[in-house]
Amino acid sequence: MVETPPCRRILVVEDDRSIREGIADALSFHGHAVVQAGRGDAGLDKALHGSCDLVLLDLVLPGADGLTVLRELRRARPTLPVIILTARGDETDRVRGLREGADDYVVKPFSVRELVARVDAVLRRSPERPTDVHRLAIPGGAVDLERREVRFDDGGCEDLSEKEVELLRYLAANSGRVVSREELLSRVWGVPSRRTESRTVDMHMARLRDKLRDAASPSRVVTTVRGKGYRFEIRSP
Repeated sequence: MVETPPCRRILVVEDDRSIREGIADALSFHGHAVVQAGRGDAGLDKALHGSCDLVLLDLVLPGADGLTVLRELRRARPTLPVIILTARGDETDRVRGLREGADDYVVKPFSVRELVARVDAVLRRSPERPTDVHRLAIPGGAVDLERREVRFDDGGCEDLSEKEVELLRYLAANSGRVVSREELLSRVWGVPSRRTESRTVDMHMARLRDKLRDAASPSRVVTTVRGKGYRFEIRSP
């Protein structure tokens, strides 16, 4: 007996209406819920503020091009699966898309069968990737990543910088796994890992842990693994 895959919410960002609606019809027929956007800026807004499990992203878009959208998604929602849609001859754009963090690509014109197969393959892999997080329970309080603040049960409150939010989001998304300084420099700061820059990570981490009251808590939010990196210890609810 073949198991029916669960319904997933897929965002299709494509400016060609006939292609976009054809994709939506095909995915709907195979049991997925579909959200559509015809512009890059509109698609980015829906991906950041809506709920979706995967994005199908054209590279040539009005409002904001696909690579710009992809970069912004990787900064804000690093675990959201993205498949780029490209024209047959645009090998350079396909390579750039993969380097920017796309999970896969589909070349136009494509068959419905190929598209659905690639979508299902990426979705099957996605449970192995940590889910994106917006709110975290910590000892004595909670972190609201959208509002960029930490609120404690005793009434205390700490504001977080944008980089502290990105750092905490990435660590929490990889909860239980040791994340190296080199990985944090690459994925949070977007720079090649250099030993001389690892101090940047340590300084941001020290300020973040102060705001989380980590030193005063018997149950640590973030643990330093000597010689390896940092590990977020608390599972998001």
